[in-house]
Amino acid sequence: MASVPTIALNNGVEIPQLGFGVFQIKPADTVEATVAALEVGYRHIDTAEMYGNEKEVGEAIRRSGVPREEVFVTSKLNNGFHAREAALTAFDGTLEALGFDYLDLFLVHWPLPGIDVDYVETWKAMEEIYAGGKCRAIGVSNFKQHHLNRLFDETEVRPAANQIEIHPYLAQDDLRAFDAEHQIVTEAWSPIAQGKVLDDPAIVAIAENVGRTPAQVVLRWHVQRGDVVFPKSVNRARMEENFALFDFELAEGDMATLTGLDRGERTGPDPDSFNYIPK
Repeated sequence: MASVPTIALNNGVEIPQLGFGVFQIKPADTVEATVAALEVGYRHIDTAEMYGNEKEVGEAIRRSGVPREEVFVTSKLNNGFHAREAALTAFDGTLEALGFDYLDLFLVHWPLPGIDVDYVETWKAMEEIYAGGKCRAIGVSNFKQHHLNRLFDETEVRPAANQIEIHPYLAQDDLRAFDAEHQIVTEAWSPIAQGKVLDDPAIVAIAENVGRTPAQVVLRWHVQRGDVVFPKSVNRARMEENFALFDFELAEGDMATLTGLDRGERTGPDPDSFNYIPK
């Protein structure tokens, strides 16, 4: 089994660079899919309160027989709980749902700039959660430079990670560089643009040249750029394919070709205008 490299967060906690995402996996399918991922070798699971499958992730880890301390688990604060007390309560709810006494990484899912709670207040609640000792690291998701700058100016703890949409059609080089400059690890969600990039002629040509699938080429691009990435699949063969990234490398020219496909195209919402709160 290949060994997945880890990246040190700014507080010294090590995060596996390849993880398994459970976004849009139905709760009824989450236990089986997550157990399969752990059997394949994944040791980083990315979930969220909004996904509705935290309970099943916790059950899968217990059922897998893999010791809890060997699995890095991330969850994210639901959008309806940005006020201080609500955030503190929601974190406790995440631990209860997972059945854990600690979490490895907890993220603010979206900045939600248009709601009546300032995300700076939310981050201060996250700092309290971190100080409480039941979360090894805290971070953000979908934050841009200007969101982060406000946190730097008005709060004490620097985010350990920023999980943002990244794929060859949305390379996010400026934001990734900003994160790196401020010792924030970048994580990539929607890493293959929901499959949209897999038929791109340039990616197909590189895949044929290196004897890999287009998905493996794109995921390897993420890995070589130094980001954390977590593809999602309920198909075990696809999980295995997505895991097989560490016995080949892309040439510098191929890396540049993939990055050069950037056209600023999002598959998800723009964080500057997204203010959705679940009912």
